[in-house]
Amino acid sequence: MHTLSKLAATLVAGALLSLPVIAAEKAAAAPAKAGTVATVNGAAISQSLFDAFYAEQKAQGMPDSAELRNAVKEELVRRELLTQEAKKAGVDKQPGIAAQMELARQAVLIRAFIQDYVKKHPVSDAQLKSEYDAMKAKLGGTEYKSRHILVETEDQAKNIIDNLKKGAKFDELAKQSKDPGSKENGGDLGWSAAGSYVPPFADALTKLSKGKYTETPVKTDFGWHVILLEDSRPLEAPAFEAIKPQLAQRANQQLVEKMIIDLRTKAKVQ
Repeated sequence: MHTLSKLAATLVAGALLSLPVIAAEKAAAAPAKAGTVATVNGAAISQSLFDAFYAEQKAQGMPDSAELRNAVKEELVRRELLTQEAKKAGVDKQPGIAAQMELARQAVLIRAFIQDYVKKHPVSDAQLKSEYDAMKAKLGGTEYKSRHILVETEDQAKNIIDNLKKGAKFDELAKQSKDPGSKENGGDLGWSAAGSYVPPFADALTKLSKGKYTETPVKTDFGWHVILLEDSRPLEAPAFEAIKPQLAQRANQQLVEKMIIDLRTKAKVQ
């Protein structure tokens, strides 16, 4: 069974709706105060709000243009109008809505804090190269094409081995497996490096000869396995530069997770 690397927590921030692609009319706007792009019923729409929304649209692939600026301005005016009406109706005072607004506020702050934290704690190329070398060492220089049958008890595994010795087909016996990901495919696990599996499974797999199966049940935390090695071939690991972005992302996630764990440990939670 493949080990799953549970990386650190995913932060979801979605405070803004996507901007509709519209051909905004160049209507005459009310004179704006300094530092604002417009006023709506006396309420100012700040330049900083406009800049943040405009930058978000550009980040989503919208081209820099006068049309986009007009569309962003019109969208912010419409939002301000709707916000004013929502407040008049007391919507912002409703418990459920107030809670959602607080979650959105937290999400924006958390996203900004984490981006700043990662920027101030950069992961070096040397760290990434060390992680890459460790990954290559773990994977080894060979990958294996294997099948397995996973059952609850050692006796069940021994019975499967006895049936194999009597000439039963491995893929037919695999229908007894409790591994839903492989049982319908004859127990097929495809090509994987030994390091992709938990140690007892990997140790047994690497000791097999091509076409042979384990004649002694293999115990892991998942249950009891009967393993068949179909083939093996040299493993060509991807170049460091090719997976450097993924290594950096993983390292940053681990950095953030460690920071959160440290904060949680020191916090007084009642």
